[in-house]
Amino acid sequence: MPVYQYRALQADGGIAEGQLEAGGRQEAFRQMEGRGWRPISLAERTDHEPKRPGGVIAGAGAPFKLPFRTGQRISGRTLENFTRLLASLLAAGVPLSRALVILQREASTPAAQAKWKELHDLVADGMSLADAMGKSPETFPRVYVAMVEAGETGGFLDVVLGQIADFQAREKELRSKVLTALFYPTILLVLASCVLTFLLVFFIPRFQAVFAGFGGHLPLLTRIVVGVSGLLRSYGPLLALGLAITVYLVRSWLVSATGRRAWEGLILRAPVIGQLAAQFAMARFCRMLGTLLGAGVALINGLNVARRSIGNQILVDAVSNSIDQVKEGKALGLSLADCPTLFSGATLEMISVAEESGRLDQELVRIANVTEGDLDRRLKTAVAMAEPLMLFCIAAFIGTIFISMVIPIFTLQEYIK
Repeated sequence: MPVYQYRALQADGGIAEGQLEAGGRQEAFRQMEGRGWRPISLAERTDHEPKRPGGVIAGAGAPFKLPFRTGQRISGRTLENFTRLLASLLAAGVPLSRALVILQREASTPAAQAKWKELHDLVADGMSLADAMGKSPETFPRVYVAMVEAGETGGFLDVVLGQIADFQAREKELRSKVLTALFYPTILLVLASCVLTFLLVFFIPRFQAVFAGFGGHLPLLTRIVVGVSGLLRSYGPLLALGLAITVYLVRSWLVSATGRRAWEGLILRAPVIGQLAAQFAMARFCRMLGTLLGAGVALINGLNVARRSIGNQILVDAVSNSIDQVKEGKALGLSLADCPTLFSGATLEMISVAEESGRLDQELVRIANVTEGDLDRRLKTAVAMAEPLMLFCIAAFIGTIFISMVIPIFTLQEYIK
């Protein structure tokens, strides 16, 4: 019969360690629960066996883990459904381990089923849900894990999970609005690039042959367009390769801490985009903090979690300084005054008044709703202005090519004479 090395929390708060014989892991867990212990870790004693495939390491005192890695990612919709169902099961009084088994059985994809099984196994081994989720950052974002940790610590995990699901739904809706607004300008840009490439590579050379047959001196504008056309036809593959290498290097630089800060600072200083990005970050911050405070999370813990939702590291640093001031006893509204990029004077006044009246959580959520509505309107206005601007640029490029080809036609009669 297998021998298991266990570590468990006793009813009086002490830690029990030792070995026991059981026919399997579930029987070992039942034995510990029968003694009134809460399992922390359980590992099978198989010192004579080498390392097992799949990441299970056998040996004395080694915690049992069954990591799962898959090339299939868990979609945002699947994660939202998981979060909402888990919140409902916990609110109904279902134990966490049993709830994870139910979700594993109800999973819609093999990848989700394996991921929920991994969570269940880690939680069954005594690990907290937040720590178990933290081992899969590709599925559970840092903000998600931080909120779960806050809910576990405060004893209201079901409430926090419901709030997370609502937050995910609202954020997905806002992101969808942004992508929808950018869809049409992107299509215009792609079509314009294709038309310009066609004109320069296939259309211009035919006119160039006609002009060369008559001789003469072509106008400057025509020579420039013909030169660009020849450059694309002669060195097109090299230019494409150079562009690809440049994009790769820039992307690698943006991944680094220095490059990311520089890019985020450039975005914030941009005339229109910077203000929209700041509004989006502020709405996320206010909604996250209001959600956490409404669920009973302490202000300092809520601020530490909410700042991770901002996304822009420069703004995160500014909010971190404000958190330090709150720890020293300063009011939240006054401390956030050091972040003028995120919070306007009117917003700070509303936060200060709500803090004094004891309804900070409701006011933060209301500010997030108002800001998202304003952001939606401003985004539509920006896109409405961008569309004619892009059409004008496209017409200017194509018109320049057309004029450069038409001008020599008026002088063809002189060449013929």
